[in-house]
Amino acid sequence: MTVDAGRAQNLTDLMRDSAEPLIDEWVGVVAALLRGRSTKTELEADFREFFAALLPVVGSDGKDIGGPEFTDLRAFLEEYSRSRVRAGFTPTETASSVFSLKRVVFDLTESSDDPQMFRQLMAFSGLLDALGLLTFESFARVREEIIREQSEQLLELTTPVVKVWEGVLAVPLVGTLDSARTQVVMEKLLEALVETGSEHAIIDITGVFAVDTQVAQHLLKTVVAARLMGAECIVSGIRPQIAQTIVALGIEFGDIVTKASLADALRHALRREGVDVVRSEIA
Repeated sequence: MTVDAGRAQNLTDLMRDSAEPLIDEWVGVVAALLRGRSTKTELEADFREFFAALLPVVGSDGKDIGGPEFTDLRAFLEEYSRSRVRAGFTPTETASSVFSLKRVVFDLTESSDDPQMFRQLMAFSGLLDALGLLTFESFARVREEIIREQSEQLLELTTPVVKVWEGVLAVPLVGTLDSARTQVVMEKLLEALVETGSEHAIIDITGVFAVDTQVAQHLLKTVVAARLMGAECIVSGIRPQIAQTIVALGIEFGDIVTKASLADALRHALRREGVDVVRSEIA
């Protein structure tokens, strides 16, 4: 697929006239690169859309792709990168889909000896370099967004607020507490207190690996926030090692009720609710 040597032609017109074989070869190159991870039908649909957005700006050298004439291209590459992130492709594989067009266009014009065509090819090469880098940057940004979204979803899943009795909520914490997670705990607990009208909340830290000054401060802030909502907080699951650490750090829990286990905390909360738990004797 080459242009006649003696025929001078504008690169944009040449690409438009050779669109079908050019896209077909481009799809073949990228399909081989991806080793069957994306079908030729899928690639062809994407590349036709990219090609249509690319043609109007082929004459640009890519030094400024932030202009309004590149709006459609930027939008396409952003969405293309997003779909590639979700499909599990690497940033190199994604950007290579753009860079591969350069080789195909060079093959198309390899027999041309027109100096004007050579200059247009150099500008086109610079344009694809800029678009490839834009694709790489879009991929990295989208992946960071997805990781952040997944982290937020994981925080939601790992900080459940459970209604264990009428008027009693429990927040079982597992793992490591930091500022972001404690903020989620506080927000979810306060929302649940409002929705249920509960007056007692148990914050169970049995599954928390370690308590330092920062973690203790976060817990105290959560307790104070709950008190402002009219609820009493009970901190349970304080193991001997954690108790020793708290004493060594000089952390004062003041008048906050603490219990060794979630069961003890639940008994305390039920008593405050006027409920007595009595062990029945089975005959």
